[in-house]
Amino acid sequence: MLIDKILEDIKMTLVKFANANNGHALKPWFNDVFDSFLNDSYISDRFSTKVPAVNIGETENEFHIELAAPGLKKEDFKINLDKNVLSISAEKKSESTDENKKYNRKEYSYSSFARSFTLPDTADHSKIEAEYVDGILKVNVAKREEAKQVAREISVK
Repeated sequence: MLIDKILEDIKMTLVKFANANNGHALKPWFNDVFDSFLNDSYISDRFSTKVPAVNIGETENEFHIELAAPGLKKEDFKINLDKNVLSISAEKKSESTDENKKYNRKEYSYSSFARSFTLPDTADHSKIEAEYVDGILKVNVAKREEAKQVAREISVK
């Protein structure tokens, strides 16, 4: 149920690029240089938005959300619940100083992200737990008792 809700909220746009040469001799070379420039780690680290990958699962008693967010501390995370929307965000700031006889260099690094998940009506808002272990933030949301599926055998009359 949670997975269906989240999939409904996600909108994706697919863009198709023509890879055919179409008689232009410079086009493949240009595309290679352009792709190389955009995929360069210096450029991609500074100009791309990084959102951690998420795994969402459901068991009989709980919903599970796992975010891959290595390099952070548990203090970097903020988890809020506003009505049925669970928001997870993180913010990390760092400063690097390199002093030499002829120059000083100081760099600041700032990274943050925010993800929101709409919880289904079957979620128990009073029983949400979070744990950060080995670069993975694990959030468990319990199901309400009446929402848990009861297994039973049905007799045939």
